[in-house]
Amino acid sequence: MAIKSLSDLLAEGVEGRGVLVRSDLNVPLDDSGNITDPGRIIASVPTLKALAEAGAKVVVTAHLGRPKGEPDPKFSLAPVAAALGEKLGRHVQLAGDVVGTDALARAEGLTDGDVLLLENIRFDPRETSKDDAERLGLAKALAGLVEGADGSPGAFVSDGFGVVHRKQASVYDVATLLPHYAGTLVAAEVKVLEQLTTAGERPYAVVLGGSKVSDKLAVIENLATKADSLIIGGGMCFTFLAAQGVSVGTSLLQEEMIDTCKKLLETYGDVIHLPVDVVVADKFAADAATETVAADRIPADLMGLDIGPGSVKRFTALLSNAKTVFWNGPMGVFEFPAFAAGTKGVAEAIIGATEKGAFSVVGGGDSAAAVRLLGLPEDGFSHISTGGGASLEYLEGKTLPGIDVLD
Repeated sequence: MAIKSLSDLLAEGVEGRGVLVRSDLNVPLDDSGNITDPGRIIASVPTLKALAEAGAKVVVTAHLGRPKGEPDPKFSLAPVAAALGEKLGRHVQLAGDVVGTDALARAEGLTDGDVLLLENIRFDPRETSKDDAERLGLAKALAGLVEGADGSPGAFVSDGFGVVHRKQASVYDVATLLPHYAGTLVAAEVKVLEQLTTAGERPYAVVLGGSKVSDKLAVIENLATKADSLIIGGGMCFTFLAAQGVSVGTSLLQEEMIDTCKKLLETYGDVIHLPVDVVVADKFAADAATETVAADRIPADLMGLDIGPGSVKRFTALLSNAKTVFWNGPMGVFEFPAFAAGTKGVAEAIIGATEKGAFSVVGGGDSAAAVRLLGLPEDGFSHISTGGGASLEYLEGKTLPGIDVLD
């Protein structure tokens, strides 16, 4: 892949030049609007800092949540602007709109090294439009914000890996209008994922969790042919257990996927590994009474909410000699302390493998959130991705529009 990088742009010189950066600042907020996990903001800092320190007039675009194509105070980037300014160590202006009069006025008033964050890009329905012309209209307005006073084009830096699998105006279409570059985050993510899909060191272990088999089906099918062991936990393990003829009580079950899981087990039975025990409860609640039972002995009126200690021990043994590890998805409802031990135990096993020289990748999303929530050392893994969905689609072998357009 021949993609120009941030270092190429800095070598060309950015002093006094407008640079549009697509960052991924889609952080979780609590009910009071406080950021509960600033991981993506922290990950976006190196690219923005490098540009600001080199004298660029930086205009940042990002989304938060899923507003319905119109302004919604609940999804304002105001708390993000404050947190970003704190991490950058410089004031970050927040425009009152996306590409309206306030954004335009603020962009025109930028001086070298200034950083302007546009309001939530998804407040504009054109961002996610399926109509190419509509998206291009927004992209042209975005490009206009970084145009030089003499009409010279600015530059576009793609640094939001979490959105590169989307063909959206601020991700794809702007790159067709401006000289384009991969930010440090996107470049690092692509390098890591190429390593996972090509000649990584063996044994190669894949750990998949999460709730639904259907969400991970394509990646299971693709990686089962490449991995030496494919460990399955989380809610989706119960559909695999049901495919083995096991009763799973009231656990999460995708009945329409049972036959698919049967075929996967028939084809890759020597690669796929399921829990041998599970932690069950009578309700989905933090204060539920729990007990550990064998995976094939789940009582009819109870639900599995985590893998058990026997499963952690088994999976740890599988991971202990791995040289390459990819992990995506928690092993249980880690947000509740009573059901966090499985995820923590497997994560610690991956850290142990990393300490012995394995190359380990945490595939973003809930897995990255679990690392932080459970107080695990982030440097215990070789790489923590910022884009769960994008990582999975890459590993499924899909083309990512936001990467393709940079090539």
